[in-house]
Amino acid sequence: MSDHHHLTGDHHPSPASAATTALGPLLLLPSELLHDILIRLALPELLRVRSVARPLSHVISSPDFRRLYHLSSAASGPGPAAAWLLVFKKLRPRDAALRGFHGPSGRWFRIPVSAILAPAVPPGEDLYFLAASGSSFLFAANGRRELVVVDLSAHAARRLPPSPLGPRGTSSWRRFGLKLVADPPGSSQFRFLFAELVNNTPLLFEYQSETDTWQSSEAVQAEGASTAAGTEGTFLCAAHAGPDCVMVYSGPGVERPVFFRPRFPHNPNGGGDRLHVYGDGSAAVVRSTVIDEPGRPRVKVVAGVDLYGFGSVVGGDWQLASTVPGELVEGFRKPYAVMTGLLSEREGVVRLVLISNCRGAWDIVWLSYDRARGEWWWVPVPDWGTKGLNVAGIAVSSTFSRLWPPAAASSCTTTTSQ
Repeated sequence: MSDHHHLTGDHHPSPASAATTALGPLLLLPSELLHDILIRLALPELLRVRSVARPLSHVISSPDFRRLYHLSSAASGPGPAAAWLLVFKKLRPRDAALRGFHGPSGRWFRIPVSAILAPAVPPGEDLYFLAASGSSFLFAANGRRELVVVDLSAHAARRLPPSPLGPRGTSSWRRFGLKLVADPPGSSQFRFLFAELVNNTPLLFEYQSETDTWQSSEAVQAEGASTAAGTEGTFLCAAHAGPDCVMVYSGPGVERPVFFRPRFPHNPNGGGDRLHVYGDGSAAVVRSTVIDEPGRPRVKVVAGVDLYGFGSVVGGDWQLASTVPGELVEGFRKPYAVMTGLLSEREGVVRLVLISNCRGAWDIVWLSYDRARGEWWWVPVPDWGTKGLNVAGIAVSSTFSRLWPPAAASSCTTTTSQ
């Protein structure tokens, strides 16, 4: 969608009336065809149309269309479908904004949160973006050492009470050990879980927004690979150092959280530099080759990516699930100095995001793997002015497209570079 056009003078029609006039032929289309056109829009574009075109607002806000759009978002296929890559740019709170990349449309959108954050975050606060699910976006405030949640649908922000571990700065939160879950799905209520190794004991902490309270549980050691993992269960990494990690599982099949220390099998592709990325009961091992050239800074290039999992049991070792095809790896082999990653899974689709930096320029690689089909996708992510960018958190959300904020909160806009 185009940016806002500011009109001046007494004889210019309002944007709403101008949009209504321009949409005249469109409004004459049969409702089935009109719905088919509208469901192809990304959520920010749809909300923009609803805000400037009153006749279409009635169509977009109708229960029938909302139900159709939700079903389309949920069932539009594997890979990048219905998924968003969210990146937070480290700026002052009054300029704070999330950038959301919509896979199906191949475009970046700006999701302003500054006005929403202002009542809950004092000026000058150092924020870090932790996670997103549905309409909830979770931030850690380093100065006040507390958590702040933004509810995009309610256009509101509030601070969470301290966890049982007390106030925590941004460096205390580990991406592999936390998860935000809209519960029930589609609502503004949520659960926030994180696992931590405290005095060498794995603990699971859970915050429930409905009661505004925390609960903590000590995990017990799993009795071998004998417990079936439920599809609604949660895997969190309580601690990790390279290939060594402590995994905590909670959910169906266990009365209380359990922990185990899975080991990786011998890899014939061993050697070289390795990055381990954990998430949702899976692990991605990114194998890289070091390039040393006289007189030039040392860099690396990705040589291969392997995906591991536990199968259907809790307590076992890592098992190789799939390897990214070499032809896909060749497409994103670029020199990098440092790299981090994010791994998530929903409805049988694993999404791996690798974000790297080389000489001040950031690069983002988005890979998706459909377990049922055994197929990998590489989703090209265009640059949006990341030179010198200080990234302050990334997340992947497959539920953002199912969000339906009120018209007053329709503030997403298209961006090309910022």
